[in-house]
Amino acid sequence: MKPAGESGLPAPQRYAWLIFALSFGLLISDYMARQVLNAVFPLLKVQWALSDAQLGALSGIVALMVGLLTFPLSLLADRWGRVRSLALMAVLWSVATFICGMARNYEEMFIGRLLVGVGEAAYGSVGIAVVLSVFPARMRATLTGAFMAGGLFGSVLGVGLGGFIAGQFGWRWAFVGIALFGLVLALIYPIVVRPDRMKLASEQAGGQPDEAETNKRPPLASLFASRSVRCAYVGSGAQLFVGGAVPAWLPSYFNRYYGLEPSRAALYAALFILISGVGMILCGIASDRVSQGAPERKISLAIVYCLACAAFLSLAFWMPPGAMQLGALAIGVFLAAATSGTSGAMVANLTPLAIHGTAFATLTLANNLIGLAPGPYLTGQLADSVGLLGAFRYLPVASIVAAVVFYIARRSYLADLAAQRAPKAKAVLI
Repeated sequence: MKPAGESGLPAPQRYAWLIFALSFGLLISDYMARQVLNAVFPLLKVQWALSDAQLGALSGIVALMVGLLTFPLSLLADRWGRVRSLALMAVLWSVATFICGMARNYEEMFIGRLLVGVGEAAYGSVGIAVVLSVFPARMRATLTGAFMAGGLFGSVLGVGLGGFIAGQFGWRWAFVGIALFGLVLALIYPIVVRPDRMKLASEQAGGQPDEAETNKRPPLASLFASRSVRCAYVGSGAQLFVGGAVPAWLPSYFNRYYGLEPSRAALYAALFILISGVGMILCGIASDRVSQGAPERKISLAIVYCLACAAFLSLAFWMPPGAMQLGALAIGVFLAAATSGTSGAMVANLTPLAIHGTAFATLTLANNLIGLAPGPYLTGQLADSVGLLGAFRYLPVASIVAAVVFYIARRSYLADLAAQRAPKAKAVLI
């Protein structure tokens, strides 16, 4: 193998980044299919005379199905084959998105959205397990934050591009275009991402042998073996209550309180969702850097993220519409999903390698059942009573709850980390 300086990165390392790129692309497709609906909320509300609660249900049903099915489907993917499973998932959510574009009424749209959730159920957990398997352990928070940011970049495209297509050709074509994009990637993925080449990339990255191959698959109880990992699940979900509600309702907020047309409101919302995605990446990188030699620092930083998010969102939603409100909102949105990298790194560090797919499924389940599913729905329910602005004013409470949970995790993290790594004599504390 040639040194990196002679011909760039060695082939397996380049291949690891190719795996990341394709997995990232599919995650973008995943969230485009999920979030395109939010761009056309105002159009559906008028065409089908829907309440905010009904609109919130169309958004929340996807996250609910993800929450309910992510664990069993991820467990199945760990055994049946992660690459094949990911490709099949992408085909299903793309076909379901096409069905949404053909819906003739609310009930048919609801069924289509439910099927989108079934297809997307295990992608995040299995996809990040595939990515982490071919990179060094020291990059876990960075990669987790960057990978999960793909969801927000997909949301940006889903809302922005969906709003543009809907404005030019009608809302149905927004769903159809995004469905076709997902199908193309789904066909390419299993051709390029091959298990034998993944194994070589994993070995070069210093990956550990899969315990399943040595008949030492750990029990599923190890998913919840420590207080820290349990808190990681709950804290992540609590913070993503905010991270799910704000992107879902920002197009409607700009439409109602800034008087923007639906397509223009969608573009404004897409910009703020992009800010949130950048926050996920940069905050994940910061977590890795500050925690070198002191792993508990990443949790301290997560607490700061949560409290700062609560402060800036509170400030924004008590200010009148205008430039200052948008500035405060931008900072709050930047931090809305900032704990994703920390949570993913905690789960990866505190659970055995052989069940990482299932471990990230558990994290996804918590994210969806605690945060992403109830966030849009409960915000819509509350908006029917007190208005959307009034509903937004309650969101910072979830961030404060998340900060408390991460504080509890920090108190036992080092001891739990040492217990997890005790059998590995050559483990390096990261």
